[in-house]
Amino acid sequence: MPTLQKNPAPTAPSPAREWIVPALLILLSVVPVIAGAFRVGELAADAPVTPENARFFAAPVPLVLHIAAASPYCVLGAFQFVPRLRRRRWHRVSGRLLAPLGLTAALTGVWMTLLYDVPAIDTGPLVVIRLVVGAAMAAFIVLGVLAVRRRDTARHSAWMIRAYAIGQGAGTQVFTHLPWMLAGAEFDQPTRAVAMGAGWAVNAVVAEWAIRRMRGRSPGQALR
Repeated sequence: MPTLQKNPAPTAPSPAREWIVPALLILLSVVPVIAGAFRVGELAADAPVTPENARFFAAPVPLVLHIAAASPYCVLGAFQFVPRLRRRRWHRVSGRLLAPLGLTAALTGVWMTLLYDVPAIDTGPLVVIRLVVGAAMAAFIVLGVLAVRRRDTARHSAWMIRAYAIGQGAGTQVFTHLPWMLAGAEFDQPTRAVAMGAGWAVNAVVAEWAIRRMRGRSPGQALR
């Protein structure tokens, strides 16, 4: 009579492999973080006002708040994907910082969209897209906080992953702009909206894939 074999217990990933995803996320943040630091440096150094940066000098508060929140949100948030750190108190402590940082980044993004006199190519459909993703990011963070207060870690993780994916949109948009830049084409309202929207869309698809993969794991392995 054949004996039944138990399924082998899942092996934990090696320490090096655990850092692959966080490292990639940090790399994705590099260009937006540098660009944000450059903008703040312009304001601090009282750089010459140009048509391209005049709106930031006219109303610097939302820009500075946005950069000061979004940069650490993207970098610090990457460490939430390290399994060893998720099992420690560090995850909860950093999460208490990430929620307000993410909310600030989202709401100041909406603020700038409504307040700033943006270039013509950033008007039209892109205004609607920015308002939608900004509001969605804020809503996802609130839903994630409410879920963890109910001790519903699965839904908490899902909402926070979705919010983080939106927050990382600027990094992915570097790549979604490349086809037009490499072709030497100039952006207009439709192409600019497509390039920007594609960055958020790609991240949303990856986020949903990660959430589905997470739900397929055993409860002990789930992101929390």
